[in-house]
Amino acid sequence: MSFFHANQRDALNQSLAEVQGHINVSFEFFPPRTSEMEQTLWNSIDRLSSLRPKFVSVTYGANSGERDRTHSIIKDIKERTGLVAAPHLTCIDATRDELKSIAQDYWDNGIRHIVALRGDLPPGSGKPDMYAADLVALLKDVADFDISVAAYPEVHPEAKSAQADLINLKRKIDAGANRAITQFFFDVENYLRFRDRCAAAGIDVEIVPGILPVSNYKQLQKFATMTNVRVPQWMATMFDGLDDDPETRKLVGASIAMDMVKILSREGVKDFHFYTLNRAEMSYAICHTLGVRPAG
Repeated sequence: MSFFHANQRDALNQSLAEVQGHINVSFEFFPPRTSEMEQTLWNSIDRLSSLRPKFVSVTYGANSGERDRTHSIIKDIKERTGLVAAPHLTCIDATRDELKSIAQDYWDNGIRHIVALRGDLPPGSGKPDMYAADLVALLKDVADFDISVAAYPEVHPEAKSAQADLINLKRKIDAGANRAITQFFFDVENYLRFRDRCAAAGIDVEIVPGILPVSNYKQLQKFATMTNVRVPQWMATMFDGLDDDPETRKLVGASIAMDMVKILSREGVKDFHFYTLNRAEMSYAICHTLGVRPAG
């Protein structure tokens, strides 16, 4: 190892020692579909709740049955752990009145944080009546919710251009959103450039990086294609030959994510949002290296 690299590593580890205690984390889960998956979910929530996340969020698909499941899990998390639990809410499958009554119901149940999204358009549905910025404004009309919205460092697949996408994000912030959480990414430079462009556009909220610890590379490739995320060639090389070796894949994925969060924390990032896919181990290990640990 050259002297330069040794110094770089020292700088990284030194800055990590300094950030301990100054990092906020949050975790995303999805509603389980089987009792076995439910057990996995609760094991993960119990494990990760010991890290005292700023909030945990629960996704849902675009239909009301899913929304009810999200709602009941949000209430259960809040009652069982006392954590701030934030439901995802989308606006393409509900009228404005329905959305207002859902929001009021959340507020009445002590749910103060919502992740506001447009949602996936059904095939052939044409232009939606509402966008995420409209949903943010509607929620703020109902009550003073703490609202997170989505951001796309590598540009939303449907956006006409990077600039149009940025203008849309600014619209969501101007409507009252409190923070933006990014789509997952692996090219740290892309995120940093995006953060600079947000600042230049007058977007003054935290742009929280969404971190996806990868243990299944084949599944990731599908996700990435759907979401317009660039998977660097070096990742393909790192996962090469591990199709039948899930344990090693987990270690490789955790190592990649740890390197990312180290660099991001050195660049001044204080908040990290982890896409857990309902599993705790990798996110827990990464938080540990950031100095986010159970009290005691």
